[in-house]
Amino acid sequence: MSANKVVQHLFFATLLLGFAVTGALAQKISDRMVKLGVLTDFNGVYSDFSGEGSLIAVKMAVEDFGGKVLGAPIEIVSADHQNKADIGSAKAREWFGPQHVDVIFDTSNSAVTLAVMSIAAQEDKIVIIGGSSTTRVTNDDCTPNSIQYVYDANSLSNVVGKSILRQGGDTWFFVTVDFAFGHGLEKSTADVVKAAGGKVIGSVRHPLNAPDMSSFLLQAQASGAKVIGLATAGGDLINAIKTAKQFGITGGDSKQLLASLLVFVSDVNAMGLEQAQGLYLTEAFYWDLNDETRKWSRRFFERHKKMPTMVHAAMYSATTHYLQAVRASGTDDTKTVMAKMKATPVHDFFAKDGRIREDGLHVHDMYLMQVKRPDESKYPWDYYHVKAVVAPEEAFKSMEEGTCKFVKKK
Repeated sequence: MSANKVVQHLFFATLLLGFAVTGALAQKISDRMVKLGVLTDFNGVYSDFSGEGSLIAVKMAVEDFGGKVLGAPIEIVSADHQNKADIGSAKAREWFGPQHVDVIFDTSNSAVTLAVMSIAAQEDKIVIIGGSSTTRVTNDDCTPNSIQYVYDANSLSNVVGKSILRQGGDTWFFVTVDFAFGHGLEKSTADVVKAAGGKVIGSVRHPLNAPDMSSFLLQAQASGAKVIGLATAGGDLINAIKTAKQFGITGGDSKQLLASLLVFVSDVNAMGLEQAQGLYLTEAFYWDLNDETRKWSRRFFERHKKMPTMVHAAMYSATTHYLQAVRASGTDDTKTVMAKMKATPVHDFFAKDGRIREDGLHVHDMYLMQVKRPDESKYPWDYYHVKAVVAPEEAFKSMEEGTCKFVKKK
């Protein structure tokens, strides 16, 4: 046999071996495909901080991963849950069933999140939660199949609530969106206030996507509370802050402080610094924090024409962490992948040494921010002063304090 033919035989043998190895790896993936679902609010009150940006972030993560894992292609599907639990749960059943979706990302509405979590547990699939803060995720409604990746109500309350209490804000009145997210955020903050010796004077609840926040803010103003806690988000939060300024609750000689318990950089951008200046808030991520966050965020901006919120950054991080766990485990089996995700620290531009606990809560550094005055902002999206970096053990409640049924207490 000539030397050329030997080389040809070796080449084809190597090629066949490569195909065989790739095929064997792909066989460890169910349906020979890893399918990711992004279920979020694309057009409603929460679309600015999640929505299209969450889908873009997941797509970026898949592209950066190479589009395949263990030789199997990665496919992405997406849908709008319209902030309705029945629509979200119907889509989750369809995806986890006939469409063979392995994991759902975001959900960004607490009622939808809880519904999808239940279905994921029934179907033995995974849900990785973006913008939902309800503590029910890792307490009474916890499942081994869900991860609360960005924050929970306790971390939001602990960071900004304790800061305001230290400044003398010891009487509170809450304006709360009337579903699981708002209820949980109000309760967590009220617990922080009471534990510090403060007093909750009262609260009022508004519907999601309220057309007018006037009556709710007038009740808060009339209460005389030193602090008006806004346990709401998205468009409702923006409307509340604008209404508060119109009524003289903020600025000037007002003796009341507005505490926004969940604010996104997209909210500040929508309001403008003139409206938002001086607000204290809790963040899990800020695009302008360091060179690493700026590098990724500028890539994101090229696609979305907006800087990322903490949910957007987290969905990129979560997607990458999931795919790394699949690759390291050699399978997309739910229990195996979840175990690998919980055993592996998250170390990227979103979180440094983040840990996914047994109850599914991802604990990591949180940040106390204050919105800059217009004259302090030097370039577009330069919105925050970083007032404090809050360690996980201070920001989040311990797992032992929780009520997750499958967690082994020490």
